Amino acid sequence: MPRLENKYIVLIGGTAGIGLSAARACVREGAKVVVVGRNADKCDAAAKELGAECSVSLVGDAANPETSKQAIELCVETWGDFDGLYHVAGGSGRRMGDGPLHEVTDKGIQATLEINLHGLMYANRAAVQKLRELGHGGSILNMTSVLGYSPAPKFFSTHVYAAAKSAVYGFTQSIAAYYATEGIRVNAIAPALVETPMAQRAATNDTIQAYIQTKQPLEGGRIGVPEDLDGAALYFLSDESRFTTGQTLTVDGGWSVSEGQYPEE
Repeated sequence: MPRLENKYIVLIGGTAGIGLSAARACVREGAKVVVVGRNADKCDAAAKELGAECSVSLVGDAANPETSKQAIELCVETWGDFDGLYHVAGGSGRRMGDGPLHEVTDKGIQATLEINLHGLMYANRAAVQKLRELGHGGSILNMTSVLGYSPAPKFFSTHVYAAAKSAVYGFTQSIAAYYATEGIRVNAIAPALVETPMAQRAATNDTIQAYIQTKQPLEGGRIGVPEDLDGAALYFLSDESRFTTGQTLTVDGGWSVSEGQYPEE
């Protein structure tokens, strides 16, 4: 039996990178999915790839409180139920003014928190409200980062991003504790550097790549790929995690337990 048979999942940020890879995995395991993204062409392409019989897409900005509500309502209207949320949407605020604290701009603070924390909170709120209305439990899965607790200051010094991702840990645990008696599980995944559009600065920098070989030493030392996170997502979104809540699973290639060697310049 497929692991997600008769599960109806909303993926915020599900049209590219980690989110799209997870959507593919969910569909392969029998789920019906709603994928949400900001780009209409990517939404259309994702829905076409995933198949009309098991997916629909919605164009929307995760930082808008209405987007997650609309996505969850679309899930219920299309499939008749809603079982799980995977909030992947987020991104670097570097181009908007994030960076070392003494250089961070007011716009950088606001924009980085909006895309990495506020939108996640809106989505979690909408999911909890709908699951309580439906009267059954479900799974909420959040995306955080190793940078929320394991800094790498030489190459990854976006301090507002780190603050937002650290906040996801506490937020996830707090709501997991509050809603556990209602069967609503809330967990998180913390990746290190993964090959996504957001990671292009690091992925195309030879010096950073040399550092990653020692900081993420599994499989010979490499940058992660979106598929590396699929197994964790399937576990948390399926009934396999029915007795697990308030947890953050780090999928980081060894980042958290490795010093990382700075290459000679």
